[in-house]
Amino acid sequence: MSKEIVDAMVVLEREKGISADRLVAALEDALLSAYKKTPGAAKYARVEIDHDSGEFRVYELLIPPDLEEKLLADVEVEEPTVDPETGELREPEEPELDPEKLAEYRDQIEERDVTPHDFGRIAAQTAKQVILQRIREAERDMMFDEYQDRVGELITGIVQQTDSRYTLVQLRERVEALLPKSEQVPQERYDHGQRIKAIITDVSNQAKGPSIIVSRRSPELIRALFELEVPEIADGLVEITNVAREPGYRSKIAVVSHANGVDPVGACVGPRGSRVRMVVSELRGEKIDIIPYNDEPARFVAKALSPARVREVLVDDENMQSTVIVPDDQLSLAIGKDGQNARLAARLTGWRIDIRSETEFAEEEAEMGFEEEEVAGRCAAIMSTGKRCPNASLPGSRYCGLEAHQELEGTGSDHVTGEPEDEEPAAEEAAAETAADAVPAETGQADPPAEPEADAARGAADEPAEPEAGGEIEQDDQELAVEAGAEDGPGDDEPETAA
Repeated sequence: MSKEIVDAMVVLEREKGISADRLVAALEDALLSAYKKTPGAAKYARVEIDHDSGEFRVYELLIPPDLEEKLLADVEVEEPTVDPETGELREPEEPELDPEKLAEYRDQIEERDVTPHDFGRIAAQTAKQVILQRIREAERDMMFDEYQDRVGELITGIVQQTDSRYTLVQLRERVEALLPKSEQVPQERYDHGQRIKAIITDVSNQAKGPSIIVSRRSPELIRALFELEVPEIADGLVEITNVAREPGYRSKIAVVSHANGVDPVGACVGPRGSRVRMVVSELRGEKIDIIPYNDEPARFVAKALSPARVREVLVDDENMQSTVIVPDDQLSLAIGKDGQNARLAARLTGWRIDIRSETEFAEEEAEMGFEEEEVAGRCAAIMSTGKRCPNASLPGSRYCGLEAHQELEGTGSDHVTGEPEDEEPAAEEAAAETAADAVPAETGQADPPAEPEADAARGAADEPAEPEAGGEIEQDDQELAVEAGAEDGPGDDEPETAA
């Protein structure tokens, strides 16, 4: 052993971050193992290396018999084994004493120098092997310590190799990660030398070194990509509350703003869609719906079904179920291809969603009795729009928790405005007459004046008819009325002609 070994350990400590004391301890163990393989080696010995000069000495430990028995009593004795190849009986190796226990009784143990004269060559070869082995082990431990706390973090790597089982991604020099088939997006291809982004999902320490597993399917990938592209998310002004994803097809994210004047959806979309376009490009064209989060479940569920338009939402807070009524032409859009849109909305909100068309829901309401609707738990209040309140009724009440609806209790009317149901047909007739009168004004033309013959005909029709000519007068009256209607100009049935 020479000074060069000491200098090499100093360089390794500076460049690799491997402690010199750790290397010295490893060298002492390796030299002690090599010494015990030499003929005539002492039963108990230790090796000591000088940190300054690099010289080493081997000392035999002379342990008193009573102390040896006491120390061996704490050591487990191995049983003889049979060699599976030769069938010979193997005698167990002599038990080794714990160095820490020997250090406790060092004042009772004598030592003598038994360093072999021809031990230099063996020591040099052993030192080389041990140093190389410790360098590899230290690098593995350092890599494991570096990445074990980075689970869930976004990393960028270069594809090195791809086969049917996994894709090998190089993170940096001599650090590689595995992208298993189960964590890959089916439509994506990973070519050699391609740069990709992924999420670290698992880091484990194995015999060949730490194993780093990354994923391209994880919903956390979308969260991390938006945090990378949107400064408001990185600063905490906008938060992504939840992510629902079907890798390679479509994703939905719910965002909320924690600062006044900051639009969470606009911040994620960016100027002219630049920010969300970068995320979509990294995900190879996967569609992303950005949904504003709302504490009210009905509004949140309605927004989560975007891009479909929702008419109303009936919620059951106890069972976390919701019934969504959509226009007939929006039913297929709300459900999505193979139920994808509804499935993602349910994952995003955490609610079970039942989608019905207006026609289907109206037929079900018509078939259900009033008592059945009460049992269903829906509020019985009729709003000013003429529709029933979509909220669930409170336990023991026919109405929901809104103060205006609770005031209807005991009034005998379910209308929020207090109008009786009998007045509704009259109001509808008045509205229809008003709409009919307004049609000529919208067309921009007034009714042409009636012809004198038509007025004379109407006057003749208004006079009482003589008994003997009653049938003829009635027939003439109908013919004149038809002629007058034809001369009155365009009516409600032909708006394009009037225009």
